[in-house]
Amino acid sequence: MAAAMELRCWGGDWGLPSVHTESLIVLAYAKFSGAKVTVSPIDWTWKTLTATVPELLCGDVAVQQPSQILNFLRKQRFNADYELSARQGADTMAYIALLEEKLRPALMHTFWVDAENYVNLTRPWFASRSPFPLNFIVPGRLASTALSRILLTKGEAPLHRITEVEGKLYSDAKECLNLLSYRLGTASYFFGNSPTSLDAFVFGFLSPLYKAGLPSSPLQSHLQQLHNLTSFCDNILALYFNADRPYG
Repeated sequence: MAAAMELRCWGGDWGLPSVHTESLIVLAYAKFSGAKVTVSPIDWTWKTLTATVPELLCGDVAVQQPSQILNFLRKQRFNADYELSARQGADTMAYIALLEEKLRPALMHTFWVDAENYVNLTRPWFASRSPFPLNFIVPGRLASTALSRILLTKGEAPLHRITEVEGKLYSDAKECLNLLSYRLGTASYFFGNSPTSLDAFVFGFLSPLYKAGLPSSPLQSHLQQLHNLTSFCDNILALYFNADRPYG
C-alpha cells in the first residue's frame, strides 16, 4: 500500500485553495494526476517562519519545490503528462521557463513591492495567518526576499534600483500574458483535452493575480482583458476544486 502523502502549503482565500503560486501548482497537478494528497496549511503555526513551502511528505521522504514534487508524483505513477509527445514536453519546459523569467518578477513586485498592494492586501493577509509575534516578522521577511530576488535577476547594470526596473518588469509580464493567451486560443487546456503540468504552472501563476483584491495593479487589469486566460482559471477552479470550497 502506498504511503499517505501530506502537502504543507499556505492556505486559501479569494476563492482559491491557496494564495501561494508554488502551492497552487502542486495542488493543481495533484488534482490533474489523481494523486490523493492531504493538505496541511501552515497558517497560524510557527512554520510560517521556518517552513519552505510547498513541501510534500510521504513516509520518510520530504520533497520541496514544485518541479521536484511533480517529479516525485510521476515516480509514484501520478503522471498528468503521459500522453505528451517529445515536442510537447519541450514546449512545456519552454513555457515554464518563460513564466519564471517574464511573469514571476512582476508578480513578486505586484504583491510584495508595490506599496499600496503590500500595505492593504499582502502584509495584512500574511500577518493574519502568522501567530504572535511572527505576524510582525513574516510579511517583512517575505517582502525582503521578493525584492532581493527581483534585483538579483533583473537589476543588471545600468538598472540598479527597483524604480528603474519596474517598467521592464511589467512590459515583460504583459508580453508573457499575451503569448499565453495566443497559445491557449479557444482551447480549454494547452495540450489536448486534459490538463497537464503546464496547465498547473499557468494556473498557479495566474489565479492569484486574477482573484486577489489588489487596490493597484495594471498587470491584473491586463489579465482581466484576456478572457480566455481568466476562463481557464475559472474552469479549473470549478472542475477540480469546487468541492473543496469555501476558501475565504
